[in-house]
This record gives sequence, structure tokens and C-alpha cells, in this order.
Amino acid sequence: MNRLVLLYFVIVMSAVFAGCKQNPLKVDISKIENTIEVVRFDKELFSINSNDTIGSVTELSNKYPEFFDLFTYKVIQIGGIGDTLFMDGIKHFMTDTMILNVENLVEAEFSDFNKTEKQLVEAFKYYRFHFPDKKLPTIFCYVSGFNQSVVTAENIIGISLDKYLGRDCTYYKLLNSTPQYKILNMHKGKIVSDVVYAWGITEFEHTNNSTSLLDNMIHYGKLMYFVDALLPETDDSIKIGYTGDQIDWCRRNEAQMWSQLIENKMLYSNKRMDIIRYINNSPTTSGFPLESPGRTGVWIGWQIVREFMKKYPETTLPELMKNNDYQQILNDSKYFPE
Repeated sequence: MNRLVLLYFVIVMSAVFAGCKQNPLKVDISKIENTIEVVRFDKELFSINSNDTIGSVTELSNKYPEFFDLFTYKVIQIGGIGDTLFMDGIKHFMTDTMILNVENLVEAEFSDFNKTEKQLVEAFKYYRFHFPDKKLPTIFCYVSGFNQSVVTAENIIGISLDKYLGRDCTYYKLLNSTPQYKILNMHKGKIVSDVVYAWGITEFEHTNNSTSLLDNMIHYGKLMYFVDALLPETDDSIKIGYTGDQIDWCRRNEAQMWSQLIENKMLYSNKRMDIIRYINNSPTTSGFPLESPGRTGVWIGWQIVREFMKKYPETTLPELMKNNDYQQILNDSKYFPE
């Protein structure tokens, strides 16, 4: 009996240790000291002294000049601080009833931002591990009035916290321009993956060589693998913004989707609408069953890149991101779902 117990223990422990080795992206980042700075710009803006708005806004502009311009020009679109109507615009934004209500919701939802900040810091430690010579961005949090979720510029990432108030946020139901499939991802658990993906898009721009559906699938698949590398312990559903059922559907139907793309000669199509159908965000993928999620072309491209990296584990993340020979990546991956 003791021998059987010992044998069972050895088998179980072997399985545990084997499982620990399954994710090569879980690298040691404990010695990486450089971290990103996360600025709660929303708190600083809405705590401005109303008795000296001009002076306080100017001071804030001088403190964060690059981001301040990004925020006022691109996010809330009131122009620059030197424009004639700028002060009227910023005062209107800061005193607008809806904006103030939203700021209160943000304050309540993100009263404890420590967990999210810790996750952002850890993600960019992985980034520094893979790209030691790259400069780390500064991350700014703000209230936008439901504009873009994440914006990027050189060495800057901006997060619109009012786009992550949770699926049950009353305001989202009032925004007719926001469909339900997007609202499902408007919660704080999605912030970090959205930031990482947006930074990947900024750092590794779409090349003019990406002309076919296959090119786009693998380009965006590489971006998803970039997210894998920076968030090695995050669920796939969070990374790509699917529900658990949608992830399961993709896994069960992977072979059928791939076969259909080949049989319909879609892989090398360079028609804009064909590319949009499989790559762009949408409630479902046109041409696939209604149970399918949108962006299934991205999901398949992601699996192709994962297979490629399994076949060539010596390939570094920078080497992968520089490799724009999409056909060769497919060939070398030997991707063939069954």
C-alpha cells in the first residue's frame, strides 16, 4: 500500500511540475526595477481651485505638457491652452452636470486603484524584459465623457476610466452609439489588456505589406501574442474580449472555421469588406454561425502565431514582432487544426 501511495504521489507531483513548465512566457521579472508611472490626471483636474481656474489649469498644463495637449486636442476636443475659447471650453467640461456625475462614478468605482496599477506595472516589467532598450510610457487616467477608451502617443498611454465603469452602468444603456457587445467589455477587469494591446498597435504599426486577409490575421495574431507575453497569467477571454462561451465555441470550431476560409478562398482575398468581416470588432462573424464571436480572423491568427512560437521557441518577442513574412510564419507554424 505504501508503494502505491508513493507511486501515486510521484505521478501527481510529476504532473504538477510538468504543468509549471507549460508557459514559457512566465519569465522572471523580479530583478527589473524600472517601472511605469501611473498618473491620476482625473483627480488632479477635478481638484482644481475654482477661484483660480486659469492659473490652476496653466499649472497643470506645464506639469504634463505632452499629455495635456493630447487630452484637450484629441480626447475632449477643445483645442489648446493658447486658443481664444479654450478656457471657456475647459470650464464648461469641468462643470458639466453629466461629466461631474461620471467623475463621481469613477471616483467610487476606482477609489482603490492599487490592484489595477500593480497589474499595469507588472505588465510593463514584462515589456522591459523583452524590450530592454525601449523607453517605458507614462500612463494617465482621466474622464473623457465616454470618448476613446485608450489613446496613445509617444511615451504616453491615456485611459478613459469612464469607459470601464461596469456592464451595468446606467449611462452605457443611454448611449445609443454603444452596442451591447462592446458594453460587455467596459469593466475594469479589461483595462490592463486594452492598454497592452493599444501599446502593441502603437509600437508595431500595420505595414503596407498587410494586403490580404491572411496578412491581417497574422499581423493581429502577433499583437495578441504580444499581449500573451506581457500578461502571461491572464485568461484568453480577457485578452481578446470574449465570453467564456465564445472562447469555447472558437476552440470547438477552429478546424471548421479554418476549412471554410480555405474552401471559400478567403485567405488571400484583398477585398476590404472580406478583411473587415473577419478582423473588425463586431457582435458575430458574418459567414460563420450566429454563435460565433466577432474578430474570429484575429483569434485564428493568434493560434497560428502561437503554433509558430511553439515550433521555434528560440525566437524572441522582438524578432517575432519584426517578422512581417506572414506567409512564412503560416508555413513554418504547420498550423492545421483538427
